[in-house]
Amino acid sequence: MPKHKKKSDLPSKICIQCDRPFAWRKKWANNWAEVNYCSERCRNDYKKRKQNTKQDD
Repeated sequence: MPKHKKKSDLPSKICIQCDRPFAWRKKWANNWAEVNYCSERCRNDYKKRKQNTKQDD
């Protein structure tokens, strides 16, 4: 019996920055409910965009 799951069997979410789907990763096992971004780049870009909109107001 294989101990690995297929990637298609893993849960997935949509990144709130780039709107692309991303799959569960082992490093996110403890906080999967809190993960919103597919990568550090998306997380940083979202924060920069949010700061820029505050400065424009």
